[in-house]
Amino acid sequence: MNFLTHVLHLAGSSAASYVAARQIRDPLTRPNVLAGFQLAESGSVPFLEALSKRAAAEGDAWLAEKLTKHADDETRHGHIFAHALKQLDKQVIDFKNLPKPSDDKPNERRSPFFAAYFEGYSPEQLKPDNIDWKVFMPSTYILELDASKDFARMANVLPEDDATARNLKKGMLSIAQDETGHAAYLYEAMTRRMSVVEVQQLVDEWRTRKVNALLAMVGGLLQRSGQMPSLVQDAAPADVSDELTAA
Repeated sequence: MNFLTHVLHLAGSSAASYVAARQIRDPLTRPNVLAGFQLAESGSVPFLEALSKRAAAEGDAWLAEKLTKHADDETRHGHIFAHALKQLDKQVIDFKNLPKPSDDKPNERRSPFFAAYFEGYSPEQLKPDNIDWKVFMPSTYILELDASKDFARMANVLPEDDATARNLKKGMLSIAQDETGHAAYLYEAMTRRMSVVEVQQLVDEWRTRKVNALLAMVGGLLQRSGQMPSLVQDAAPADVSDELTAA
């Protein structure tokens, strides 16, 4: 990674961390942040499960086991964020009820971040049955490594004088530990298949892509004047929904 990329990485990561920390500390914006995390964590589970089956079919039992554990962890993370939303009487919106993108804007819901991060790769190439391990491993390694730090930072800005926030803090710190473990196994998986030099080259490439993706995300925010699309809707109060579930 060259010096300019390193500087941009530090600046971009710091800015993103500041925005995320401010939004999760603010009770008004916290639900939307939690909903985004729930969707991201839970949404990755089918992909990881499919990759685990593929690794097993290819004879890599070690990787298959790690991917299964990864999927289980992401399921738990989704539950943590869903529970936190429930405590705020919120839930993730039902996307089936949203209007479909217009024909002239088919990608209007596409994330600028991931569009830039995976630039040059088609959706077909990124499916679990097709994705190159040399794409999946380093790209996910970078995301997991950074997420471990981001979740810890966000957890530490949550107020201590509120029981709900304290529980969320504990949950997010445990998630941060899981993400650290995910990054570790992904790095080991790369070293099992590639030389140290090739691993470093791939890590540098995807670090650069992450910097470009952060810049694209900031650009998207500026276009929307900093406004994030709402991902939450009101839910039954926690005690009422608990009673209905028990019934």
